[in-house]
Amino acid sequence: MEIFGRLGVPLGAEDGRSTKGMYVAEVVEYWYARHPWRGPGPAEVESMLLARVGDLVEQEGRLLPGALRSIDLTSERGPVALASSTPLPLIYRCLDHFNLRDRFQVVHSAESEPYGKPHPGVFLSAASSLEVAPMDCLVIEDSAAGVLAAKAGSMTVVAVPTGEDRGQPAFLLADLVLDSLEQLAPTWLDERFS
Repeated sequence: MEIFGRLGVPLGAEDGRSTKGMYVAEVVEYWYARHPWRGPGPAEVESMLLARVGDLVEQEGRLLPGALRSIDLTSERGPVALASSTPLPLIYRCLDHFNLRDRFQVVHSAESEPYGKPHPGVFLSAASSLEVAPMDCLVIEDSAAGVLAAKAGSMTVVAVPTGEDRGQPAFLLADLVLDSLEQLAPTWLDERFS
């Protein structure tokens, strides 16, 4: 909102949720198509957004409750990948900030895919890199686009939407919807992936 606001894009909190899960180039295109601005071009706006998000993560970011436990629980059951719409430099910046880089066997960004979420490409490529069949994969997602992408890839989905996003219809497709990662139960994982 801060950066697009300076460009004259009238963006409210509700508007920002409409692009959640898209990769940054798609977000910039989306808002430019609706509210063309003068000044910096798309590539410069992308760089501004990525730099600001990275700064905010390092200044104010914190892991969601249950995040480390969820990584541990899933790691006990198989290899773990991070598949995101975020560009790799920002992914690595965030992982390094939280000392998480070594927790993932594969890190894959939709920036190297022809399409971003809700297309399943980023998840399918990550699964292929792990040499795991899509039907044997668990995806933990917070975005509607991510839930759609994972289900399109024939994967099991645990959704952890924010309170504001919880009413989006895509979350009804998830195999399990939680209020917090702290609720992820080992027994559910064992039953689902026995």
